[in-house]
Amino acid sequence: MPNPIFNDNRLKLGTFCTNTIPNMTFVPEVLHPTWANSLAMARLADDAGLEAIVPIARWKGYLDGKPDHPSNDVLDVFAWAAGLAQATRHTAVFATSHAPTSHPLVVAKQSATIDAISGGRFALNVVGGWNRREFDMFGINLLEHDQRYVYLEEWLQILRKLWTDPTEFDYESKNFHMKKAISRPQPLQKGGIPIMNAALSPTGMRFSAKNSQIGLISPHGNTPEEWRPQVEAYKKMAREEFGREIQLWTNVSVVQRDTQKEAEDYLHRYSVEYLDTEVLDSIMLTISTENNIPLGSERLAFMRRRMAVGAGHPLIGSPQSIAEQLQAISRIGIDGVIMTWVDYIDGVKRFTREVLPLLEQAGLRKPFGRPA
Repeated sequence: MPNPIFNDNRLKLGTFCTNTIPNMTFVPEVLHPTWANSLAMARLADDAGLEAIVPIARWKGYLDGKPDHPSNDVLDVFAWAAGLAQATRHTAVFATSHAPTSHPLVVAKQSATIDAISGGRFALNVVGGWNRREFDMFGINLLEHDQRYVYLEEWLQILRKLWTDPTEFDYESKNFHMKKAISRPQPLQKGGIPIMNAALSPTGMRFSAKNSQIGLISPHGNTPEEWRPQVEAYKKMAREEFGREIQLWTNVSVVQRDTQKEAEDYLHRYSVEYLDTEVLDSIMLTISTENNIPLGSERLAFMRRRMAVGAGHPLIGSPQSIAEQLQAISRIGIDGVIMTWVDYIDGVKRFTREVLPLLEQAGLRKPFGRPA
């Protein structure tokens, strides 16, 4: 069975961040990242025929001196993916890897093993990292922004060679010193594991256009029509500069209720009344410092508004409204959407029951028949 991220549904769908808490909220019903919750959410996504289960890579949270803060709670992405791969039948299971914290030999072996467990449904989201607190724990330097992508490209080149080269090989550079390198077994998927890359900067998007099958983007703007030039330019760069076709996915925060007012009231509850302003302030300062985004800039203010709502563009409203918003996202060239909720189990159930049929009626997805 081919990896479902390459199926012919016009709009692929998945879950995001179910190995941690993506929302900066103290609302009581927020779902915590226990293994039981991760497993329940994965099975719901799998039964619904969603294409992807994507975790976030994080070793440490965003507040110094507060080890009990919920942002520190995150399940290891590779062990988590292996467990979910065994427990699912259809959906692609991703891991997300900070390249500087994991040697390519280790990631090559882990990835091929999970690909075998899943029957060829594994995919890898590669990132260069940005939270200095994590790098300090490892005792390694957080490179200057653009240099992170130089390192990441070399790291990925080695990884793909380990996945595909029929022979042992030597590799010598400033960053890597490898003799007679080999990783067996190689992945079931020919050519190696599909790669996703999340990038916001021009340097990052250029890396992704050159090297990944899926670019995970957070377009700037409040409506999909404002995103259109960004999406078209991204795909044009991949096609014209690198001779490649790339899927573009984005992440969204879903607040679905029976009516628009109910959805907006709930949004206000968790993102205003129960907002964790301390951690949000800390994240904004870290993003500004490590990604060259000036404090007080409109770009940083936009990111703050987004992160107060959750991990991505907000989809707020009734089932019909959510479906229409997803149709608008698809029309401007987005190929896939990965979703977060405050309470994932409740959210996935609502979405599957009430929104998926509308997307099928709109021709964005085919009805799903679970494999035997």
